Amino acid sequence: MSILLTLSVRSLQKLMSPRPRPGGGGGSGAGLSVHDVPAFAIKELQLHGLNVPASLLAGWSMSDLDRLRDRADKASCPCLVLIEDHPLPFGSKDERQRVEAKDRVKRLGTAAHRLGCNAIAVQCGSADSPEAFALAAEDLRSAMSSLDRFQLNLLLAPHEGLTHHPDRLADLIKKIGGFRIGALADFGHAHATHDLVGALRKLAPYSGSIHATVRGFTKTGAHKEFDLAAAVNTVQEVGFVNTLAIDYTGNGDPVATIVKARAILQQALEVEPE
Repeated sequence: MSILLTLSVRSLQKLMSPRPRPGGGGGSGAGLSVHDVPAFAIKELQLHGLNVPASLLAGWSMSDLDRLRDRADKASCPCLVLIEDHPLPFGSKDERQRVEAKDRVKRLGTAAHRLGCNAIAVQCGSADSPEAFALAAEDLRSAMSSLDRFQLNLLLAPHEGLTHHPDRLADLIKKIGGFRIGALADFGHAHATHDLVGALRKLAPYSGSIHATVRGFTKTGAHKEFDLAAAVNTVQEVGFVNTLAIDYTGNGDPVATIVKARAILQQALEVEPE
């Protein structure tokens, strides 16, 4: 098996219509609609799958979701992971908030199933404490039961607080247990820990997908802040073989930047790890 390069759809938000129109091919103004993204990703960017932020689908009906899945299937660029944009209060002392978080996972699961995804991704918004850790593990284990009938995986993305430290996130995944729980690691978070290689070594083995965070490039062609190739080499070395989604977070031309990043990542992937 090999690592497949895919796209985090939020990378293209600068190009997208301000208000994509559910049920239609375009938005309220000029720009790329969500329904156009699969064909754009495969034809213009040569990326073979999508990680989709849930916020882009707000207000959509089931038929709107089905239409996106059909467009993705037709383009051979499937929806892979549905990502909740905002942290959920798993581990909170407020039981009502915890119930609402589990209900949100259930609704995300329904939408992800209609899109043809194999996973949903969430963040834990709680501060780090032994109590929050225990409650979060209990809540997430319970929430996963609502995904069983769809055979969906649940991925935990790192977030400030309970899951910021790679060891803590890995421990939470192990505490929850089961083969449908994993991580959504990302290069940006790994860099923010001040130990990019160490963080990726800890989280890549648990990751169902990884976001290849792209900040942009300097005038000399170097990637800003960290070495993309070094990050890819690290996840290869630990045996990661799932999807690597380019996640552009800069303010420049997303297309040119993504194409350049893809070339760097592809070249790194073609070098066998030692």
